[in-house]
Amino acid sequence: MDERICELPDGYRPLESEEFMNNLQREYFRRRLVGWRDELQKNNGDVIEQLQSDGETCTDTADRASTETELTYELRSKERAYKLIRKIDEALSRIKNGNYGYCEETGEPISLKRLEARPVAMLGIEAQERHEKRERVKKDD
Repeated sequence: MDERICELPDGYRPLESEEFMNNLQREYFRRRLVGWRDELQKNNGDVIEQLQSDGETCTDTADRASTETELTYELRSKERAYKLIRKIDEALSRIKNGNYGYCEETGEPISLKRLEARPVAMLGIEAQERHEKRERVKKDD
């Protein structure tokens, strides 16, 4: 899944003046996503090691409560990271299939600025705003 699309020139950044999602842009975002995923996986591995080493039994009730609170926080953080890794893998799949960078709702290109800020974005900003508005309405009901 992580095959190179092309060679990137040093310091390359996608430009609005280029053809949208050309090979350079796709390779740029592929590398960003792979690097992000690798970092998240490494950090999750570090959390697992820490949790295993902190698994000593605490005799003091306050210490045990504190340890359990930290464990709960770490597990939530780890769960969020796994969800993000799944989104990154989906984005990498879209790059491979040629669908990356296009809004899943409208089919229009997602702005490069949005993709820079959120490389796993599947919706353009307007579609995302509509989606969030629908979600708020559902919560209010």
